Amino acid sequence: MQLTGSEIVIKCLEEQHVDTVFGYPGGAILNIYDALYKNADKIRHILTSHEQGAAHAADGYARATGKVGVCFATSGPGAANLVTGIATAYMDSIPIVAITANVTTDLLGKDSFQEIDIAGITMPITKHNFIVKDVTKLAETLRRAFCIARSGRPGPVLVDITKDVTANKTEYEFDAGQAERRFPEKPVDEEEIRTALSMLEESKRPCVLAGGGAVISNAHKELAEFVEKLDAPVCDTLMGKGAFNGEKPNYTGMLGMHGTKSSNLAVTKCDLLVVVGARFSDRVTGNTKRFAKDAKILQIDIDPAEIDKNVKTTASVIGEIKTVLGILNERLSGQSHPEWMETVKELKEKYPLSYQQDVLTGPYVIEKIYEITKGDAIITTEVGQNQMWAAQFYKYQNPRTFLTSGGLGTMGYGLGASIGAKVGMPEKLVFNIAGDGCFRMNMNEIATAARSDVPIIQVVLNNHVLGMVRQWQNLFYGKRYSATVLEDAVDFVKLAEAMGARGCRITKKEEVEPAVREAIASGRPTVIECMIGCDDMVFPMVSPGGAIEEAFSQEDLEKKNQ
Repeated sequence: MQLTGSEIVIKCLEEQHVDTVFGYPGGAILNIYDALYKNADKIRHILTSHEQGAAHAADGYARATGKVGVCFATSGPGAANLVTGIATAYMDSIPIVAITANVTTDLLGKDSFQEIDIAGITMPITKHNFIVKDVTKLAETLRRAFCIARSGRPGPVLVDITKDVTANKTEYEFDAGQAERRFPEKPVDEEEIRTALSMLEESKRPCVLAGGGAVISNAHKELAEFVEKLDAPVCDTLMGKGAFNGEKPNYTGMLGMHGTKSSNLAVTKCDLLVVVGARFSDRVTGNTKRFAKDAKILQIDIDPAEIDKNVKTTASVIGEIKTVLGILNERLSGQSHPEWMETVKELKEKYPLSYQQDVLTGPYVIEKIYEITKGDAIITTEVGQNQMWAAQFYKYQNPRTFLTSGGLGTMGYGLGASIGAKVGMPEKLVFNIAGDGCFRMNMNEIATAARSDVPIIQVVLNNHVLGMVRQWQNLFYGKRYSATVLEDAVDFVKLAEAMGARGCRITKKEEVEPAVREAIASGRPTVIECMIGCDDMVFPMVSPGGAIEEAFSQEDLEKKNQ
C-alpha cells in the first residue's frame, strides 16, 4: 500500500510494539505528529516540557521495561536538546531510538532556519545514526535502527528524516516479524570457558563484582545460581544494583569511591575477582595500579573492547552475560570457601554503613522509603550525594529497579527517567531522589507528570548547596565554597503546586513516614521537600587517586583531624 513517510514512521513503531513515545513537536516534524494524532489510540505520546526530558524519559522507560525507548524532536534546537539524554544512554548502554526531523533535502547544508547536522553531532554518542533522504529507504532504516539499539551491547540510535521524506509516498508492507529482531550472538569460545572454569575451581578466596551488563542481560537468576555454586561474596557497581539481591547475606554492598569498606576490602583481599558485565570505571577501581592487586581477574563481558581497557585482566569470556553464566553453571562443580566467607562476614559486621541518627538526613529518608515500600519500588536518582545515598541505603532485590546516570553523571536525569519508568511500569511505585541543585535542572518536568497524570513521587533532599561539590570543597579545597551555595527564595512546594502537583515540606524525622504514605495514597505526582544539613557528607569515601582499601569514614576523618 502507498503511505507517506510519516505514516511509515508510525507503522514501523507499531511493528516494534512501541506503545509510548516521548517528545516535543515543531515545524520540521509536524507531518509525523499529524500521523501520530491519527493513531493516538495505538501509540501514547507524552508531551514533555523540554526535549532533554523526552530523551531521559525514553531512557527511563527502556531501563525499567527492558524495551527500546523512543523519543521525538524537531530540527535544530529541538534535536540538539536531545544530545545530553542520548549521551547519557550511550554511556550506560541503554537502547533508545531518537527520531528527529530535519529541513527539506534541498535546504540541507545551507544554514537554513532550524537546520542542524544532528547526525554529525551525535556520531560519537550513538551506536549508529542515520539521515534519511529517500522515502523508499525509510522503513528499512527504522527497522535496522531498532535492531541495532537492542542487539549485543545495547545503546542509542538516531534516525534523522528530512521533512520532504515525511511527506513523500512509497509502497509499504507491514512486517510483524520485526518486533524484537536482533543480530545473532557470536558463539562463546570454548577455550575461554575452560580457562574460566579452571580459575574458578582453583580459587580459595573468590569475589564477584556485578555490573550493569548483568542487569541489561536479564541474568539475575543465572548470577544467583553462579554465586551459590562458587560460594563467594558479591559486590556491585552503581549500574549493577539489583543484579544480585541486596538482602542476601553474602552481598557486601557497592564497590568503589563511595562503596562499603567491606566490599573494598573484600576485593583487595580476594585471590580471584570475577567481573560480570562491568567496565572498571575509575569511580569503581580508584588507583588502578593498586586495584585487586593480589587477585587474578576474570572478566565476563559482551563487548571485547572493554577487555584490558582500564584494568589488565588474567582471562576473559566474551559473550552475552546470561549465556556465559548459563554455560558456567552447567559445568561448574559446587565450591566451598567457609573460612573466606567467615572473613567477609566479619568485615560486614565491623564496617556497617552508618549516619547521624538524631536529625533528618538523606540516608534516613532513603531507609524510610525502603521500609515503607518493602523494597518493591523503582528508584530513579539525580547525581551526587542523593545518588550515593540511594545506592547505599535502599536494598535492591531485583534488576531494573535502580535507574541512574552512571557513566555521564547527568544532573537533571532522574525526573524525566522517573516519568518514563512509571509510564512503562504503571503498577510500580516510582520515586525520584534528587538534591535541590539537580532538581533545578529539569524541574519543569513536574508539569509533564501533572499534565499526563503520571504519579511519580519526587523527593528533594534540600541542603541549599551543591552537596557533593561542597563535600569535595570541604575535604580537598580548604572549605572555599565557590559557586556551590544555593541560598535563594525558591519554594519547591509552591512550585509543585503551581505546576499542578502536590507539594509538602518536612523538617523532622517523624514527618517522613506520613509524607511518603500520603504521597503514595494520593495517586498524584508529589514533591516532598526534605530539609537537611548543608554539610552532611557521603561516607565511606576514597580520596581521588587513592586505593579503594583506603576508604575512610566520618569517624576516621574525625580521628585524623584531632
